[in-house]
Amino acid sequence: MIDLYTFATPNGQKVSIALEELGLQYKTHVVDITKGDQFKPEFLAINPNNKIPAIVDHATQDHRPLTVIESGAILIYLAEKTGQLLPSNARGRSEVLQWVMFQMGGVGPMFGQLNHFARFAPKKVPYGIERYHAESRRLVGVLDGKLGTGDYVAGRYSIADIALYPWVAGTRAYFPELFHGSSNVVQWLHRVGSRPAVERGMKVPQLDK
Repeated sequence: MIDLYTFATPNGQKVSIALEELGLQYKTHVVDITKGDQFKPEFLAINPNNKIPAIVDHATQDHRPLTVIESGAILIYLAEKTGQLLPSNARGRSEVLQWVMFQMGGVGPMFGQLNHFARFAPKKVPYGIERYHAESRRLVGVLDGKLGTGDYVAGRYSIADIALYPWVAGTRAYFPELFHGSSNVVQWLHRVGSRPAVERGMKVPQLDK
């Protein structure tokens, strides 16, 4: 059994999608970041960096609970644990990890900053909006070019697609203009989003309305 500490954000959805794809048993613990749950002592004991998601794996080889933080690290851990969604050969593994890092170092931070400055900042800062809009558009173009070579980001469906999907899908909902002319990305969104495990993972956690 794996304990998943999460909330309804792209980073949280990455891990719930992976758990669903891999068929692993897990229990969801809602960490409501809108209410400051991430700063409670019980969660800080799991992740001192007060960020979701985090997992605690109770089914380990040494029979001791293992805590993993940082969504990218969690995806890699789960893929290695199961031997799925990450190639074992050096070339394939490297390509998948490169595109996971593309999400972690580029898509996540830039899309996140665009969302903040354009939608939530108490004061509109045109420079910030323009800067992150332009960089987000560039990243969409990079992804579109890569998807022009195949159905999935790194050849076969992998944790690279899982890492990217929630961020790209969410950003398209609010900034559709970024995706004009990027038909490869749009087709990929449909391809990945129609997977049953992705559909289930995107609904975790179920929040009371």
